[in-house]
Order: sequence, then C-alpha cells, then structure tokens
Amino acid sequence: MRSNVISLFPAKQVVNRSRLVLLPLIGLVIFLSIWHLAAKEVNTSLGALPGPSQTFEQLTNLVKDHWQEREKEQAFIERQEKRNAAKLAKNPDAKVKIRPYTGKPTFFDQIGTSLITVAAGFLLATVIAIPLGIVLGLNQGLYQAFNPIIQLLKPVSPLAWLPIVTMVVSATYISDDPLFAKSFINSLITVALCSLWPTLINTAVGVTSVDKDLINVSKVLQLSWWQHIRTIVLPSAIPMIFTGLRLSLGIAWMVLIAAEMLAQNPGLGKFVWDEFQNGSSASLGRIMVAVIAIGFIGLMLDKGMLQLQKWLSWNKQQALR
Repeated sequence: MRSNVISLFPAKQVVNRSRLVLLPLIGLVIFLSIWHLAAKEVNTSLGALPGPSQTFEQLTNLVKDHWQEREKEQAFIERQEKRNAAKLAKNPDAKVKIRPYTGKPTFFDQIGTSLITVAAGFLLATVIAIPLGIVLGLNQGLYQAFNPIIQLLKPVSPLAWLPIVTMVVSATYISDDPLFAKSFINSLITVALCSLWPTLINTAVGVTSVDKDLINVSKVLQLSWWQHIRTIVLPSAIPMIFTGLRLSLGIAWMVLIAAEMLAQNPGLGKFVWDEFQNGSSASLGRIMVAVIAIGFIGLMLDKGMLQLQKWLSWNKQQALR
C-alpha cells in the first residue's frame, strides 16, 4: 500500500510540471490565433494590421539592420585606424583625431538606451523613496503632515512633469562639456518623479506595520537608532518595500516610453514615434515589434525584481506572492 502511494507522487509531479508548460503554451496559441484572425479585419491608412507572421518578419529585418549597422561601424573604425596609422608613419608628431561613429541607432541600440535610462531613474527614485519612507513610517506626525502632498503629487502624469523638468534642466544644467546629455537628464528625472511614490508609500506602511513585540524587544535591548533600523525595521518591512519597488519599476518603464515619445529623447519611445511618422509599409510591423519588446522587457524587469526579493527577504512565503 505504501509503495503504491509513493509511486503516485512522481506521476503527480509530472502532471503538475506538464501543466506549468502546457497551459501557458495553450494560452499563447489562443492569443496568436485571435491576433492573426483579427489583424486581417483591421485596415489602416498603411494597410492591414500586421499579424504574427508579418511582425516576426519585421523583427528579422530589424536584426539584419542592426548587424549591418555594426558592420558599417567596424568598417568606419578600421578606415580611421588605417588613416591615422599612415599619418603617424609620415609624421610621428602629428596629431590624430579619433572620431566616434555617428550612425543611426538601431532598434536594439534604442532598447539599450531605454534600459540605461530607466535603471538610472529607478535608482534615483529608490535612493529618495526608501530613506524618506523609513523616516515617515517611524514618525506618525511627519507622515500625517506629508501624506497630503504625497497624495497630491502621486497621480500627476509624466506628460505634465516633462515640460517642467525640461525647462528646469535647460535653465540649470548649463555646461560646455556636459557629462550627460540633457535628454538623458530630462528622462531620468521624469521617471524618478513618477515612480518613487509606490516605493515611498509601501516603505512607510511597512515600517508602521512592524510587530509591536519586536519594537518592545528593541527598547529592552536599548538598540541605537541605526541598530533598530537595521535589525528590526528593515527585515520586517522588506516584503512591503519590494512590493513598492516592483510597482515603481513597472511605472518607471511605462513613464519612460511616454517621455521618450513626447520629448523625442533617444530610446524605444522615440523609435515608435519615428516609425509612426515614417508611414512606410513596414512601419506598423515595426511598431508591433516594439510593443511586444516593451511588454517582454517589462515582464523580465518584474521577474528580476521578484527574484531579488526572494534572495533578500527573510519571509519566503511573502516573497513568492
């Protein structure tokens, strides 16, 4: 009897693992089928809405364009090196110029630009939100004083922040040799302003939700303020902090695309807008590729943050949510 029960466990595990693979595949097939059938029925000024096959075709074209651009860049560098070598051979004291390649950024270059910008903006928001959330969570008077301001600024759209940020940066960030481009600073600050609120609020709530017994233990042990934060507050608040971080990262990614599109800053948002303005027969397919890439990257960012939470959180059950 016992052997029969034990033999059932591998079978159940196989079934469960098969469901984990098959069910998402079934959902994906249904989605692609609906997309394929619906695309044929939608006609635009640029032609029929691209289906999965047309979108995949444009993806392959974008990959080809990327490698062709890299080949052009390599050829440019080699020509420059040969020219400089010949110049130095004639005159060892000659001054040679190293010019950067200024070709058109490809689709994958734009993805890289957007990822760097969103990482910088999210990091800035995190550095501001977590310490401020801890301070507000530890002091109810401060929390009540600043909560109306937080609730007032939290729903402001990036489309409203961007003009203000652009004007402020243009007026204050003045340099003959700037370390960062103004477009990067504009996008970074806009992302930070829009994405810090979930982390700030969840951190404050997490700090206020620390078990009273743990607080009493801290008082009995007469822990210093920093020891109290490090050993009592942070371990208890980490699940809520990471919930806020995941929300903030998702908002940061959405805000960045909108900011790049509106301000014409380099990145995926600008790629989408340029293709829309281009109006070629391939533009719709390329926009669909960008839409899928934006969604996939957002999913991977969230999964990465969830994995980081699993590594850092002492409450593994909370981290699995």
